[in-house]
Amino acid sequence: MKVAIKDLSVAMEVKNNGVEFEVYDNQDKFLGDMTVNKSGIVWCKGKTTLKNGVKVSWKDFMAWMES
Repeated sequence: MKVAIKDLSVAMEVKNNGVEFEVYDNQDKFLGDMTVNKSGIVWCKGKTTLKNGVKVSWKDFMAWMES
């Protein structure tokens, strides 16, 4: 996997806009974007827009990771 920060113009504390990561497979095929913001994580597969992405709250994400 190759993961890169798309835009690094954020403050140290993650705010509403968050930080967006571009995700590629090992053959440099674009898989999607992951946005991390103060309300949780949003996965946008392929060219899916942020508003149509799959949203997961921090509470749900932590429960999933701890299970």
